[in-house]
Amino acid sequence: MPALVDLGASVIIQNLDRNYLFVTNLPTVWSGGLGESPSDLSLFGPEISERLRLLKDGLTEHGQKKHIEISVNSDEIYEFRVQAVAMGASGIHLVTTIVDRSEERHRERLLRALLREVSHRSKNLLAIIQSIALQTARYSVTLDMFLNKFRGRLYSLSQSQDLITDSSWRGAYFFELVRQQTEKYLPENQKLVRVTGDDVLLSPNASLHLGLALHELIVNAVSHGSLIKTGRSISVSCNRVLANGQDSLEVRWDEGLAMQASRLEAREDDTLKAHFGSTVLERVVPASVNGKAHYVISPDRISYSLVFPIEHTSE
Repeated sequence: MPALVDLGASVIIQNLDRNYLFVTNLPTVWSGGLGESPSDLSLFGPEISERLRLLKDGLTEHGQKKHIEISVNSDEIYEFRVQAVAMGASGIHLVTTIVDRSEERHRERLLRALLREVSHRSKNLLAIIQSIALQTARYSVTLDMFLNKFRGRLYSLSQSQDLITDSSWRGAYFFELVRQQTEKYLPENQKLVRVTGDDVLLSPNASLHLGLALHELIVNAVSHGSLIKTGRSISVSCNRVLANGQDSLEVRWDEGLAMQASRLEAREDDTLKAHFGSTVLERVVPASVNGKAHYVISPDRISYSLVFPIEHTSE
């Protein structure tokens, strides 16, 4: 019994007539009922005492035991364990231990809530991956082209997801998202991407999809732009704006092109945009954040803007 008390358990000993012979360490919520002749009714009240009566009925042989959990004041949970114990010549007695399970059950509820949240987010992520796979396959001429683009987009998702996880699922800051999505392609030229504006904490959903847009843009810049060849920097910005009466964010990307104007003019605009990943930039990303995108490829520049409601971000 001292060991049980040290563990924070309460101990009650009764004979088979339910008379109290010993009680110690009773939780504060019930200790007010202690008197010269305590009983289940005086200590725990009519509702709990009736539950205990039903629990103890039939415990007449050594080793028999039962248990129940009882909630008190909505946030306290106690486990009652009752066991029939033979005590020599004194015969069978009922030993009840009461253990506070409140913290343990709270952790379990929190864990279940987290698991539900992880499941929900995993389903969203799988839906994003499915959409990326479909759009990538639609505009890929060969299997190698599909695999190359799809792997890059998956890597972009994983990088953004790392930021979200590190922030305890709050999201990702814009400046860090840009740095993370571009540094892989510019390991020695990170200064060529100049980031300005508001360093907003984006929601998890916005972080994932904006990360995809940045991935498409930086891959295009490295493959077709003037980024490394001329050393002209890319301008990336994020600013709070008012759009359609809503507080919104406007993300802008502006880069110069190394491609000759004649080469650009010789190609159909739709073909050129498909080659530059416009499906992700103009459809997938804006639809996912309830926003609008404007993507322009001119003979000397590529510009991209995305405007979406601020309600899709977290402060």
